[in-house]
Amino acid sequence: MTDESTDTIDLSDPQYYLNRELSQLEFQSRVLNEALDDRNPLLERVRFLAIFTKNLDEFFMKRVGGLKQQIDAGVTEQTTDGRTPQEQWEEVIDKARPLFERQAACYREEIRPALAAEGIHICDYDDLTPDQQSEMREYFEVSVLPVLTPLSFDPAHPFPFISNLSLSLAVITRGDDSDDDLTFTRVKIPQNRPRLVEVETDGDEVRYVLLEAIIRANLDLLFPNVEVVDTAVFKLTRNAEVRRNEEVAEDLIDMIEEVLDQRRFATAVRLEIEADAPESARELLIEQLDLDEREVFELRGPLDYREFMDLTDLSRPDLSLDSWTPQPHSRFADTDADDVGGDGDTIFDEIRRKDVLLHHPYHSFGDTVQEFLDAAANDPNVLAIKAAIYRTASDSKIIESLIDAVDNGKQVAAMVELKARFDEQNNLEWVHKLEEEGIHVAYGTIGLKTHTKTALVVREEEDGVCLYSHVATGNYHSGTAKGYVDLGVLTADRDIGQDLVKVFNFFTGPSLDEEFRKLLIAPVTMRNEFTKCIRREAEHAAAGRPARIVAKMNALEDPGIVEELYKASMAGVDIDLLVRDICRLRPGIEGLSETVTVRSVVDRFLEHSRIFYFENAGDPEYYVGSADWMTRNLDKRVEAIAPVEDPDIREQLRFILELGFADNRKSWEMNADGSYDQLSPENGHTVTMQSILMNQVLGASSRPGVHRGMPASHPDVPETLLVESSPTVMTPRDVPEPRSLDTDTVSVVTKRTTVAETVPSVAVAEAIPSVAAATGAPSNGDAQHVLDEFPEKWYVPNSGHYEYAVRTPDGDRDYRKTAAAAAKLIEKYYDSDAK
Repeated sequence: MTDESTDTIDLSDPQYYLNRELSQLEFQSRVLNEALDDRNPLLERVRFLAIFTKNLDEFFMKRVGGLKQQIDAGVTEQTTDGRTPQEQWEEVIDKARPLFERQAACYREEIRPALAAEGIHICDYDDLTPDQQSEMREYFEVSVLPVLTPLSFDPAHPFPFISNLSLSLAVITRGDDSDDDLTFTRVKIPQNRPRLVEVETDGDEVRYVLLEAIIRANLDLLFPNVEVVDTAVFKLTRNAEVRRNEEVAEDLIDMIEEVLDQRRFATAVRLEIEADAPESARELLIEQLDLDEREVFELRGPLDYREFMDLTDLSRPDLSLDSWTPQPHSRFADTDADDVGGDGDTIFDEIRRKDVLLHHPYHSFGDTVQEFLDAAANDPNVLAIKAAIYRTASDSKIIESLIDAVDNGKQVAAMVELKARFDEQNNLEWVHKLEEEGIHVAYGTIGLKTHTKTALVVREEEDGVCLYSHVATGNYHSGTAKGYVDLGVLTADRDIGQDLVKVFNFFTGPSLDEEFRKLLIAPVTMRNEFTKCIRREAEHAAAGRPARIVAKMNALEDPGIVEELYKASMAGVDIDLLVRDICRLRPGIEGLSETVTVRSVVDRFLEHSRIFYFENAGDPEYYVGSADWMTRNLDKRVEAIAPVEDPDIREQLRFILELGFADNRKSWEMNADGSYDQLSPENGHTVTMQSILMNQVLGASSRPGVHRGMPASHPDVPETLLVESSPTVMTPRDVPEPRSLDTDTVSVVTKRTTVAETVPSVAVAEAIPSVAAATGAPSNGDAQHVLDEFPEKWYVPNSGHYEYAVRTPDGDRDYRKTAAAAAKLIEKYYDSDAK
């Protein structure tokens, strides 16, 4: 692209930015697809039905609730994509409705019949035998009826309060006299009783009936001496975006407690109700809850699938994915957290010897992070422990380690973020517990959430005080560490340790330093540093030097970062993004983002890690940490991103990134309009990122002498990213068989090592149309002419990601995805007329 055409693009134009909320719903559609996909084991499909319900509940509470709050406040300001809150709310409702309908249809038409075929029956009450109905009636009378509290609405009783996400039964009754008025009564389905009630059977099959069906069938015991005219199951969702002004809050704990209390009574944002509900009940609920007709979702089938997750605990390995047990890290095989003061190596000796990369849930959280903090709590040489806790388990062993450390005479400081949404109550309880134990606790900061996942151990050693740091992408939560994909780096790098000292001093002190040695810290340095990295790649590309950006994150939402990526793409930078959910950027727009690829991986574990790679003209930089490229992460939270300098860890990060783009089973590619297409294996050969990583970690943990958490080499994963600028630091590896072409094989010097690659002979290169057909590459007019003119300067690489490899004057190679991009690079290097 010429400078002139670049100048014609207005990067502030809303058409170049996707809407955040609609992009989030696109991700939820991909989640729902895991339930729809009959290639998945049946109970895995059930699990994703439950996950989809949980995700959409949170989406309506947070995002839709926030939009409704803005509408009520009269906000009309447009977002980057050009929509007002009202327009967003309407589009979100319209996009969400068919998702709920697809979920209900999937359960009704596929999941429930398939479960029945496997001997797992979710029965209607009328399907039970008389004996079974009698059993259920007795169960209701003894175990359910005493828990129920019917709340009627009539002149003597106000409309009952309906709590958030509660499942309820609307009951319409009439007195003995047929002329009596109808009465509405709300019966809450008790959450402390099993939703799926098992029915005794004689055979191996299992039968369940939903609790609401049992209650409905036995209402005569709850409402004696009246006629039950009609019933309807419904579920209400309320806004969770309830805030107080932190600036005027006298005490942050009091503020959080008040917010939690207010959330119970917040505005209703969604009503789910049975499709055949009586009109009188429907209209009454809409009126009393002040709902818009758009906010009513009439559905056929169960209104909530969260409790269906219980079915995944059934002992049916034939209907489930192979079980996975997180593995110990091979680097810690010979260390013992309990052997403090002994003759063996401690975990600190191992970290000081060489940085360690942890990859959860492939690596065990308990045998790595927990062991690190346990060792610190009990090591007599440890002086202090500091940890930033955003979310943690209700029975957290991390907290227990901090308490043990205090008991052992160490200085302990904990930053506990009270504003971690939906974990506020749990974190409040831990704050009280920690303070009772004498631990210094910081609750958060005014105007900022603390989202960094970091810990610091200060240890006295023979040569002085040493700092041991843990910088991670995930929370100190043993539960989520089993289901979220996260990374953590354990290092004795003193610069990183000193940076964390500054960060923790900010949590308990008056201000945040603005200068750091290595860490990128939000909100003070991170945005500027990432912007510099992106712009530097653009400068390299413009000068003909190797330039590429590869990033893995949860969300790409920040308009400023999107604009920088657009500029880099226009400069010729290859940009490959693994973005799990929200993505504002539109890839593949001619003249704007044609060098950008965006993919999303949705699999059994939630992809949650963040990795950033900048090729930097052959001197690459890698980063990991807690922040996504979102405005809230860069400007409104305390975040930490760490550079990775260890060659072995960089090799492992390279492998993860390249594997993400090699996945052809659980990966989706984004289109310019924001939609996604799921990739399909070619010739039946499946590459699945998470399965390969599980096998990698199993291999590393089972072989003695392995000093990495994973081998980081696999025949299905092409190596197109640099690890070190010097080719001598890495050892050769086996490469996959080349694609079948009529070629000569020659040896070429790559950026990493010397490997055999497939290069077209002159005869093949001259017959370029046939090569293009074989690779799927386009024949692009002027680009084709350049390829014809310089046949010896390019070849077809053995890569599932790139169609062209261009030889550079210094004997290296650069990869390109299209004929046009390859031709442009050839002109830059070899065509004097073009220059």
